[in-house]
Amino acid sequence: MGQTTLIHQGKRGFLALEDGSVYEGISIGADGEMDGEVVFNTSITGYQEILTDPSYRGQIVTMTYPMIGNVGINQEDVESGRPQVSGFVVRENSRIFSNFRSKNSLSDYLIKHQIVAIAGIDTRALVRKIRDKGAQRGILSSIDFDADSLVAKARKSPGLVGRDLVREVIPTQKREWSEHLHSLASQSNSHENQHNYHVVCLDFGMKWNIPRHLADRGNRVTILPGTATAEDVLALNPDGVFLSNGPGDPEPLEYAISTIRNLLGKKPVFGICLGHQLLSLASGAKTFKMKFGHRGANQPVLHCGSGRVEITSQNHGFAVTEETLPDCLEITHRNLNDNTIAGVRHKQHPAFSVQYHPEASAGPHDSSYLFDDFQKLMAAKG
Repeated sequence: MGQTTLIHQGKRGFLALEDGSVYEGISIGADGEMDGEVVFNTSITGYQEILTDPSYRGQIVTMTYPMIGNVGINQEDVESGRPQVSGFVVRENSRIFSNFRSKNSLSDYLIKHQIVAIAGIDTRALVRKIRDKGAQRGILSSIDFDADSLVAKARKSPGLVGRDLVREVIPTQKREWSEHLHSLASQSNSHENQHNYHVVCLDFGMKWNIPRHLADRGNRVTILPGTATAEDVLALNPDGVFLSNGPGDPEPLEYAISTIRNLLGKKPVFGICLGHQLLSLASGAKTFKMKFGHRGANQPVLHCGSGRVEITSQNHGFAVTEETLPDCLEITHRNLNDNTIAGVRHKQHPAFSVQYHPEASAGPHDSSYLFDDFQKLMAAKG
């Protein structure tokens, strides 16, 4: 148990949106200024995983749950090497943190990693605005207190459409992964009889709990940068190829789309989130930017084959356009909030993908069976 260092208590912080709205709160992060697309996440827990998810690159994340920070920060629940968000907004930052694994406070963590963040604004009003008007370009600042200046800066923010944010978060070289799931989440006992396969992951901004799941099933896991070519992948002779999540607009990623297109039919393929969008694009579909996206650990998804409903963790602002879906792709899952495509399967090749996060972290474990489906796909091609 610990107490936050109240370095910024009383220091002003501002969030300005491109529509001219300005919210004043209290700075709980680093001194500075950062622009990005302002989005919201409906999760009650998991703020540490959200902060470190590379899919949030270029985004200022607002938490809808009213108090954040009460369990502090630990060394295990991270999804990358550092926080990836452009900024962080909460209603109330807990001054006291208490958890048997916690090492420091949320504020101290944000300050250490130079993340601009504010508390004390009406996040309900902000979320209603985003739901009504869509995700907004915005700016967070603890150094500029002039409303007109901040709104002008928000309007100059480049947004997400057409940008290649993947290159900002991918690894620089090949890596062998050996870390398994945390003992609190491990399912290894149920996978003792599964074959060990070599899985090559194309990392477009991959959450670390994904390779943990793959390794927990006994697989050898090799991670390549998302800029790798099909030849780079096939040279490693994998049993299967995984396409990771990642930030931003999928359509500018021509290098990834080309790689996936050249892998289809040669190796079993499994994609998550951005990987799902890229698999769909490589198969001939198109994508579109959603009004405010799906971000949270409580998103209902229908498994079309069984009629089973899964509660899932999601984080995306783009989706596959159903009207452009080619005949070679079959819809396997749908989001029950808006009926958008949440999963597809290739009819000619051993390849499938989902728009959500079966690895959770944070979130429910309803969809972890998809990793087992990937194991079966590799076994069938073995």
